[in-house]
Amino acid sequence: MENRAAKAIENHNKGYNCAQSVACAYCDAAGMDEETMFKVMEGFGLGMGGTYGTCGAVTGAIAVLSMRNSSGNLETPDSKGGTYKIVREVTEEFIEKNDSLVCRELKGIDTGRMLRSCPGCIEDAAEILAEILTKQGE
Repeated sequence: MENRAAKAIENHNKGYNCAQSVACAYCDAAGMDEETMFKVMEGFGLGMGGTYGTCGAVTGAIAVLSMRNSSGNLETPDSKGGTYKIVREVTEEFIEKNDSLVCRELKGIDTGRMLRSCPGCIEDAAEILAEILTKQGE
């Protein structure tokens, strides 16, 4: 798989938020066009709408994996367990690399000690996503 982390950073440099940066770099893997993905992920920047909650880069990766993993079965939603397992894999690896999943903590807003910059978080989330997609045979 080509280096999509670089594409995600390029997206961020164009003004995409962290969630859009990662998700749009992988929109084809999610089966979605870039404009639609961009719109869907718009509210997830700055830790979900500027609340500094869950890192947007991670939510972007999760969105891609959810699109790929969900059965889309509206009558019998049967793929949640598998999706949750993959999401835990993403979040656990991200926390292992960065000591947090929370935008506020990553940016060091309360402590003055930045754990990871937004471009660093984007790069990490994109690389973790690439690893998982490679395992899935992408």
